[in-house]
Amino acid sequence: MRFFVPILFLSLLILSLSYCSWRIYHVLPFSNSILRAFISLLPFVLTLGSVTCFMVGFDRIAYQPAVILYEICTSWIIILLYIFLAFLLIDVLRLIHLLPSDILTANWKTLGTLTVLLASLFVYGNIHYQHKYREEITLPTHGKVLKPTKIVLLSDLHLGYHNRAETFKKWISLINKENADAILIAGDIIDISIRPLLEENIAELFHTFNAPVYASLGNHEYFSGEPRAKLFFRDAHIMLLRDTALTLPANILVVGRDDRTNPHRASTKQILASVHKNDTLTAPYSILLDHQPYHLEESEEAGIDFQFSGHTHHGQVWPISWITDLIYEDAFGFYSRGDTNYYVSSGLGIWGGKFRIGTRSEYVVLTLLP
Repeated sequence: MRFFVPILFLSLLILSLSYCSWRIYHVLPFSNSILRAFISLLPFVLTLGSVTCFMVGFDRIAYQPAVILYEICTSWIIILLYIFLAFLLIDVLRLIHLLPSDILTANWKTLGTLTVLLASLFVYGNIHYQHKYREEITLPTHGKVLKPTKIVLLSDLHLGYHNRAETFKKWISLINKENADAILIAGDIIDISIRPLLEENIAELFHTFNAPVYASLGNHEYFSGEPRAKLFFRDAHIMLLRDTALTLPANILVVGRDDRTNPHRASTKQILASVHKNDTLTAPYSILLDHQPYHLEESEEAGIDFQFSGHTHHGQVWPISWITDLIYEDAFGFYSRGDTNYYVSSGLGIWGGKFRIGTRSEYVVLTLLP
């Protein structure tokens, strides 16, 4: 069972690559069969190169080439998905006789149309990613909070080879305009490696936030090396909440749960039990940071008032967003169970290729009213 998912993924990848290469070979309007074969094999070459880069590790490559290769390798994965979907759609329309049967046979019009449409889609996807949506939530707390409190909620920054210092500065400027009382980050601040953050002195940039920053770990902090991630959090002056909690001045208990990558992490009830044993850490209104939104019933059972999660990216691009909707009870947006409210964010940053198609990059402004 342990090898089933990797083998299934590899099999699907090879099948989709074969299908795309086969379709590209036939649609190319070149008389030279060797040239057609060469171009049609490019998907295999690019995919093999991408897999090789991830296996070797970008940290073993000089920094600037690593930045370029990371952008190419991760963008190609999404581009391949849409090439596959485009050919699949055309084949379906051919089968039901809505398109001529020879539309994919040495056809300049088909080739040109597909190229223009896909290029336009990815230009749109990149522009859409660059725009950061502001989601605003205002909640009454029935007297639990002592004064109106504004909190900026973030997840999935994925700072690294693709989201670098200049990009992060823009995000900081955007968030500082909120003049929040606190900034809470639900994991995946780091992408796949700590190296780019050290190269570009990202820790110093965190000092320019105009509000204190609190965060929980995500699965990518483990991918990048959890001990080094902890050191980065310390240098960035980020208060790491790892199966611990603290109280904000407005009488708000912020609970940070370790990522589920750690099989020994505490349950929400265990964290709250340890808090209540310590009379210096009590608060009527509780906010839980838990990176991956699994088992939402646990927060309801523990009496959490508000849970903030990320991780899903809402699939990042359509139709993967449909898959995340099937996997998670709440894959994106505001949700309620009993007296507990939830928000699962699609993330401020992104993993890999900078495309948002059918989803969005966002930050959440939560206002709590007494």
